[in-house]
Amino acid sequence: MGPLDRPGPRDAVWSRGRGSVREIRATAARPTAYRRAVRVTGSELCPLAELTYRQARRGGGTESGRLPLQRLTVDRVPDGCDGVLVTGDLQGVAPSPYGGPEVLLGVALADHLAVWAEQGLLPPPHRLAVVLAGDLYSAPTADVRGATGEVTEVWLAFAAAGCALVTGVLGNHDLLPEGALAGLDPAPAPLDGGSLTFGGVRLAGVGRIVGDPTRPGRRAEPAHLAVLDTVLRTGPDVLILHEGPPGRQPAQRGNPAIGERIGRAAPPLTVCGHMHWPEPLSSLGTGHVLNVDSRAVLLRTS
Repeated sequence: MGPLDRPGPRDAVWSRGRGSVREIRATAARPTAYRRAVRVTGSELCPLAELTYRQARRGGGTESGRLPLQRLTVDRVPDGCDGVLVTGDLQGVAPSPYGGPEVLLGVALADHLAVWAEQGLLPPPHRLAVVLAGDLYSAPTADVRGATGEVTEVWLAFAAAGCALVTGVLGNHDLLPEGALAGLDPAPAPLDGGSLTFGGVRLAGVGRIVGDPTRPGRRAEPAHLAVLDTVLRTGPDVLILHEGPPGRQPAQRGNPAIGERIGRAAPPLTVCGHMHWPEPLSSLGTGHVLNVDSRAVLLRTS
């Protein structure tokens, strides 16, 4: 059992100095709810830009896709940041703005952060927190649907871009060797049954999906819900999932058991992916669910 598999409550407090994380201090997870952040106040996602990429086509071969970059208004972002970029299900390849061969779509997205910041579309990376909702791998030829592979380079790319925080969860198609992100300062922080507090905002995460535990990226439903219950007890402002709850519209598919658990005491914001929603936003209890499958969304206060 690796460090991402432990179901016990864990909470990390991130102390920041001069724009970087100086200390990660483990603390006991507390049932305190930080309900003052991060609540959705906007009703629509506004388009900012898009990124063209290649993805596997249903039935074989490859096809072109477009990753939208959108903006959604919230009441607060972490102290020391001007925005939070949330994204997931980046299962494709794309050229980097710096040239060279195609790279994983997540790497290309990370490379575009500075470009878009110069254009005024995003805050500069050192003022931007990044949340990854999983499924960041693609076959290099972008012609194999559901390919599984290592996603270390995506996490490293966002860290190399100088982002204030890089956190999130792994999807059912992601492999991340233990210790692959160690040695960086600040180090990216994948979550699976744990939480961290950054800039006054508590983020908690549960990766993988419900399924056959003998297959990669899956847990039996009782075990998965137990991990979810653990992180919900920490009172997160932002809950990060790969497999999320259903929304209120028929096309907003999800796992009803997960929805029932979250609905008992919904965090202000739940971020998920795994199943694409044509309309990415839905209410759940007193909070909202934002599905970022195949999209990138900038959370800002204005």
